[in-house]
Order: sequence, then structure tokens, then C-alpha cells
Amino acid sequence: MTPSRILLADDHVLFREGLAGLIHSQTDLQVVGQAGDGLEALTLARDLQPDVVVMDIKMPVCDGLEATRLLRSALPDVCILILTVHDEDEKLFEAVKSGANGYLLKNTSSAEFLDALRATLAGDGWLPPRLAARLLEEFARQTNAAPHASAPAWANLTPRESEVLGLLATGASDKQIAARLSVSLHTVKSHVRSILAKLHAVNRRDAVRIATRPQA
Repeated sequence: MTPSRILLADDHVLFREGLAGLIHSQTDLQVVGQAGDGLEALTLARDLQPDVVVMDIKMPVCDGLEATRLLRSALPDVCILILTVHDEDEKLFEAVKSGANGYLLKNTSSAEFLDALRATLAGDGWLPPRLAARLLEEFARQTNAAPHASAPAWANLTPRESEVLGLLATGASDKQIAARLSVSLHTVKSHVRSILAKLHAVNRRDAVRIATRPQA
């Protein structure tokens, strides 16, 4: 089996090299490049075509959030896992809006980091439960505030579709959503198709971006 290709973007060399060593110890993963800032990450990603970019937020020249936006535009098929010390709600929401597939804190364990990396590669995304709860709370807050503001793009979603969209925002897979809501996998897929159609979204990540976009 060909190992998945990982690009690391972090301005702390020692931390980056530690991650590289951990990844190289896994037979299904390999580090193909390392960047010290967001602009270098974008350049290397274009050249190396990695499967996943592991991205810090606070970096010189171009921070991780801006680099994520640029990468999402230039290489839409590349997965992006944010790995940062920042656990503020604002950073989490901005990362999701920018197109990140997952968000992980640097105080995580090696095992959880590898789980998050593999989940991102599988297309499931990743958020620690505490951060996922924050994102769902913010989504609910925006939903409740909607009658007092201009109608958001997702105003015509059904309550169940809104619930599914909120779970999509946490990076949950269809199977995980089905288990959480006690419905069939077919029902979840039907809801997701309806959400994408109503939001005019090209994929699940785009639907979350539209839903979390600030309203005028």
C-alpha cells in the first residue's frame, strides 16, 4: 500500500521534526515536506501534491488560516488538519469557515493526533468533543438569532436537516450521524443531498462554510 503523503506547516522546527518522526514511524504515512510559514506551505503543496497538510495557525509571513483559504482555493482536493495551541471559539469557527477538515490542539496525545490524521484522510474530518460542542452551540445561536437578521442561506432547512448540518460541521461521518440521530444511513444520505441542494453547496465542507458565514 502506498503511504499517504503528509505536508507539515509549523514555524517551530523542533515541534515539526517531532511530528515528522512520529509520522515516519507509521507504515501507512509519510512526510513529503515541511514548511515554516503559510506561504511556503502553499508553494510546497502545489509542488508536492500532499494528501493532507497539517497546519499551525500562528506562523510568520502568512498565518495558517489565510494559508488554509488559499490552499482550499488552489488545491480543493487537499485535506487540511489544523494543529494549534489556540482553543478560542473564534479561531475554531474561522478555521471551519476557511475550509479546514479538522481542528486539533497541540496538547493532544500522539495516538489522538494519528487518529485525527487518519480520519482526515478518510474524509471524516476531526474535532475534539469539547470543540465540536462549541461549534454546535454557535450554530444553534446563529439559528436562534436568524429571525432578527437577514435570512441566512440555510433558513429553509427543516429542523432535522439543520441538526444534520450541525453534525456535519463537527466532521462527523454519515455513519456517525446515523448513530447519533438513531436513523438509517440511507436517511442521513438523503438529508445531506437535500442540504447541499438547498444551500447550493458543492460538497459537505462547502455547506458548512455557507452555514457559518457571517450574515449581513
